Amino acid sequence: MIASVDITAEELKERLNKGETPVIIDVREDWEHQESKIPGAQNIPLGALPQRLDELEELKDQEVIVQCRSGARSASAKAFMQQQGFTNVRNLLGGILAYQG
Repeated sequence: MIASVDITAEELKERLNKGETPVIIDVREDWEHQESKIPGAQNIPLGALPQRLDELEELKDQEVIVQCRSGARSASAKAFMQQQGFTNVRNLLGGILAYQG
């Protein structure tokens, strides 16, 4: 399996500014997602990801961007999703801190 290349905050902002609508999964807790979010991001907390993976089944071969606060939880989410057969998962490097920074 080819490891997906992660995405920088700059690249994601550029794509959103162009009107693209990539699939973004925010793996932070619900309260964190309420405080600050990337437009269009869907919130599935990391702890709930295994139970909710079926919601994402149709995305297995599409680009999915995972993000959290700093990039650590989303790195775990990326690894888990790849083990489950997702082929194009990209971690937002630096998380929402980098995105807002």
